[in-house]
Amino acid sequence: MPASSALRRSLAVIAALPLLTLAACGYGSQAKDDGGVKVAAGAKKIDGLDSVKIGYFGNLTHGTALVGMQKGFFQKALGATEADPAIFNAGPSEIEALNSKSIDIGWIGPSPAINGYTKAAGKNLRIIGGSASGGVKLVVNPDKIKSLKDVKGKRITTPQLGNTQDVAFLNWAAEQGWKVDPQSGKGDVTVVRSDNKVTPDAYKSGSVDGAWVPEPTASKLVAEGGKVLLDEASLWPDKKFVITNIIVRQEFLKEHPKVVEAVLKGSVETNKWINANPEAAKAAANKQLEADSGKALPAEVLDPAWKSIQFTDDPLASTLSTEAEHAVKAGLLQKPDLNGIYDLAPLNKVLKAEGAPTVDDAGLGAK
Repeated sequence: MPASSALRRSLAVIAALPLLTLAACGYGSQAKDDGGVKVAAGAKKIDGLDSVKIGYFGNLTHGTALVGMQKGFFQKALGATEADPAIFNAGPSEIEALNSKSIDIGWIGPSPAINGYTKAAGKNLRIIGGSASGGVKLVVNPDKIKSLKDVKGKRITTPQLGNTQDVAFLNWAAEQGWKVDPQSGKGDVTVVRSDNKVTPDAYKSGSVDGAWVPEPTASKLVAEGGKVLLDEASLWPDKKFVITNIIVRQEFLKEHPKVVEAVLKGSVETNKWINANPEAAKAAANKQLEADSGKALPAEVLDPAWKSIQFTDDPLASTLSTEAEHAVKAGLLQKPDLNGIYDLAPLNKVLKAEGAPTVDDAGLGAK
């Protein structure tokens, strides 16, 4: 199978696979009515639109969406246009929903955004904002691995062939001088592709020696006795790299720019509140997780996981390009044309109105 075909089949959300398995209905599960957020009296619809369909994952790395829904920031910005959520389990299904118009806007990791954009020859989506950075760690069994050099010869799990953590680990292994076949995962270190929801059990059984995974899986492994050997943030300039972006259907952006701007305003307000109120925001995210899935995270997992994620409006565009380069270097992706993947004009309009610094598209903006 060609490497590019393998990536198209398997490139998944970097930000992490779902924290919990959510029952899917169609493309995404509808969030349960938590009885909290209501349309304000006298509010009017934007562009006469009844609703905007917003996709996200049940992941802490999608905390902006979780908190924005829970605290009503999106609904406030949208007036009487309903913020209609759909929760997904993986990036490919969210891209499919976007392509089929089942959702209009979505929170998603960089790898499925890159893959979706290139597969559609740049005609389906735009990245319109950032959401989160960080939250990815190499966690190991301290009895088997005591230093980075000890990783050689061991079995390390990543979430999925070609997903962002898989690419990051293969790139890091290559920088150590180790050789690994990207398709089979065999080589100087063995890469085991395993769904995040089963990785803790694989770790407990001893079938893997460590994992390069996103939160909260990393903190779940630590709760089982694992040790954080490396935080991926330490490998990036300023310790920042994109883990979650905001995407939109190009057609929806063209037809309903005011609605898109309203969602972005809600996102900016949410991130501002998260960063000013970290403890309350953490509780709000967990409450929305419980509303969406029926189960909240325990404090021993929630607290360290939340602490390792930075919420930002900046899409960190230069790191998206670097992640794509890593995938090409690993042999999992043919060199993609990412020109036009960003349209940050609506976000920068919102940021200017807020008196906040604008953000950059690293030369990959829509012309």
